[in-house]
Amino acid sequence: MRKKRSTPKTMLQAKELRHEPTPAEAKLWSQLRGNRLNGISFRRQHAIGPYIADFCSPKIKLIIELDGSQHLEQEQYDTERTAFLESLGYKVIRFWNNDVVNNMDSVLTFILNVVQE
Repeated sequence: MRKKRSTPKTMLQAKELRHEPTPAEAKLWSQLRGNRLNGISFRRQHAIGPYIADFCSPKIKLIIELDGSQHLEQEQYDTERTAFLESLGYKVIRFWNNDVVNNMDSVLTFILNVVQE
């Protein structure tokens, strides 16, 4: 039997989050969905263990996180979360919401550079 990647509770939370994206998440998703970025398949609000990644490409083991001002106050949580995801082989990259909203070309270029490493 295949091991589940997360708990039913976390999977339900992820499903609910997909219905209420932040403006930055909606903007980035419009660029990532449907394999629009170099044919790479991404999922949004993807549950992995006890966490929910904003965007995840399981095939290339890449997670993209978007951070708002609340992340200034939860640095330790973000560090533990990133360590957990990296322990599963994922590369985690983070962007501030402001960068996604105001500098989308730079964000996409950075993502493509990471993918090509």
